[in-house]
Amino acid sequence: MTLRTFLEDLVLFYNHFSLYYLLVINAVNTVLFVLAVRGIRQYRKKRKNWPYQKMISSIHVPPVSILVPCYNEEKTIVDNVESLLSIEYSEFEILVVNDGSQDHSLKKLILAFDLKKLDSPYKKEIPTAKVRGIYQSASRPRLKVVDKENGGKADALNAGINICRYPLFTAIDADSILEKSSLMKVIRPFIDEPDKVAVTGGIVRVVNGSKIHEGFIEEVGLSRKPLAIFQTIEYLRAFLFGRMGWSELDSLLIVSGAFGVFRKSIVLQVGGYTHDTIGEDMELILKIHRHLLEEKKDYRIVFVPDPVCWTQAPEDVRSLRGQRIRWHRGLMDSLLNNRGMLFRPKYGVVGMLALPYYWLIEMIGPIIEILGYVSVLASYFLGLLHVEFALIYFTFAVLYGIFLSLTSVMLEEYNFMKYEKVSDYLLMALYAVLENFGYRQWTTWWRFRAFFGYRRRKNSWGKVQRQVFTEGAAESP
Repeated sequence: MTLRTFLEDLVLFYNHFSLYYLLVINAVNTVLFVLAVRGIRQYRKKRKNWPYQKMISSIHVPPVSILVPCYNEEKTIVDNVESLLSIEYSEFEILVVNDGSQDHSLKKLILAFDLKKLDSPYKKEIPTAKVRGIYQSASRPRLKVVDKENGGKADALNAGINICRYPLFTAIDADSILEKSSLMKVIRPFIDEPDKVAVTGGIVRVVNGSKIHEGFIEEVGLSRKPLAIFQTIEYLRAFLFGRMGWSELDSLLIVSGAFGVFRKSIVLQVGGYTHDTIGEDMELILKIHRHLLEEKKDYRIVFVPDPVCWTQAPEDVRSLRGQRIRWHRGLMDSLLNNRGMLFRPKYGVVGMLALPYYWLIEMIGPIIEILGYVSVLASYFLGLLHVEFALIYFTFAVLYGIFLSLTSVMLEEYNFMKYEKVSDYLLMALYAVLENFGYRQWTTWWRFRAFFGYRRRKNSWGKVQRQVFTEGAAESP
């Protein structure tokens, strides 16, 4: 066998393999899409009968602790806390955990909220870095600030879990803003099924382009910066289609660190957040799944599509690249740490379907996609490229992706209508098409690099560039 013959056989094999791989992906995604549409329709019906105004003052609504990990967040932390203090909820507390910030985050909080240091002992149920002090706001009694030595985001959250008072807690990123009714909506499953629900998660949307005043969104708008628009489409697709679908199968593996509510007792049972991973959000959900399945508990981890947390999206290539590389390495951390659940019937749908999907499609997918592009080029130079095969591949690799993105935009418009301008929806529809011609390949390449640059327990979050929440559109200056 000559080298050319070997290469031709290899390329032809991979071309057929990648086509079948795409068919499997699209079949699974179609099932998730159908489940997501069904779940959103059921949610809309339930929402009509939910008396939110009565629930706000109801004694049946459980109190909640809001944890805000903070590291060098001086640009956004005061606006973030102001918005949280004004949410529509009967009983809650806010714990900002300053994780050894090197900027003026703590100083700004002390000045803005008249903080006084307390002599307040607490039970250290989860080991953390040293807590240097606990502060209480004299003007806003719901607010406490925990100052501690730097230990990372997971360590900061664990410190907050140790100190918080209430049976439920939510973790909110310091660059995020909640809508006033969001917490009330995401808590609802705990009220409906108090003995069953372990975790709930809400939808996270891109705030870039919206008008913000004193920590509140006055007008939802779409950024005019291409990178931010592409990410807006990604967020809609990931939450309204992906997480909604997995939630319908009771096998949701990711609850965003920007907006999730947890039952504190269960989190303590699994040892809190894992500190030696950058995928602490997914890692915690997998630990909860594993623990409750091994205990043979009847439980639910629920995605709620309506409550919204608004977060800043990177607007420069360097920040976006770093974010996607971190995300993929965090995914790998969580999957490798919990590999013992893979294809184990005792872990139900999580072990037999959800985890294989994340291993074979989310983690390995970028490698297969990049090699697919290489294979197509090799086919061309070897004279093996057939027009019919190329069209079929294009249909399943690109047109189906466009379909999913466009339907996510339509689901948003039909069910939630957050954007007021028709031009915003038209622009999102355009970018739902454009993202498949360059942007998607770009992010796939970064995930490809992340896979081969992965070193277990040797990854870090790095620095994230924040922008100030201003009274105008939330854009970079």
